[in-house]
Amino acid sequence: MRSIDINCDLGEGFGIYHTAPEEQIFPWISSANIACGFHAGDPQTMRRSVQLAIAHGVAIGAHPGTPDLAGFGRRAMELSNSELENALVYQIGALEAFCRTVGTFIHHVKPHGWLYNEAARNPRIAEVIASVVKTLNSSWILFGLAGSELPRAARQLGVPHAAEAFIDRAYEPDGSLASRGLRGSVIVHPETAVQQCLDIVLRSRVRTASGVEVPLAADTLCVHGDNPAASDILPLVRDCLHENGVDVRPWKPDAQSG
Repeated sequence: MRSIDINCDLGEGFGIYHTAPEEQIFPWISSANIACGFHAGDPQTMRRSVQLAIAHGVAIGAHPGTPDLAGFGRRAMELSNSELENALVYQIGALEAFCRTVGTFIHHVKPHGWLYNEAARNPRIAEVIASVVKTLNSSWILFGLAGSELPRAARQLGVPHAAEAFIDRAYEPDGSLASRGLRGSVIVHPETAVQQCLDIVLRSRVRTASGVEVPLAADTLCVHGDNPAASDILPLVRDCLHENGVDVRPWKPDAQSG
């Protein structure tokens, strides 16, 4: 049976604030990217998300961002190599400690927001991220935008990596994600999201906002936890994948893509 990983960015609350109905999301995903405190998340939120992942048999990933709590990690920042390295070690180390306290482990690392998009196009940023992941644990999988600089850097450094595509984001013809400032850049209609999912999984293609289809091969698919329709999209996605003979499970580096 064919398989695909479905991941979601979670743990992105802070204090009394929550961005996602996590109890409704965890049953439908196979991997969770848990915020590590810089763009969102705090100790209580991180531990709760780790516990929910264990309860639902979901693989745990670190989701580090930039120190931009007010901007949710989506604003551009100038970071030197050492600043970025230290920010990543600080955040990933925090999540790893929470995992250890309950007897589990980190499965993967996925950058957040601006850092994710910058790593997709900036070889320097991509190399720093891949190098940090390799140094911390050479078995961790690095999630990065399919066809971008991040999986390219991971491949060059021998870091296990998964090519990621998005169920709930619009694409540009060059394979990049449409800017969040554009109307329709976030897909909130469940039927549209399901069709995009099936196009990627079954046909290795995605339709852009302009109507052009472009090739897109992926190992893992993301639905954002802060998408207000996430809890509606995910059950439909799982049902449609099952109907098409596609199993959903965490990705393992036994069939590298890039």
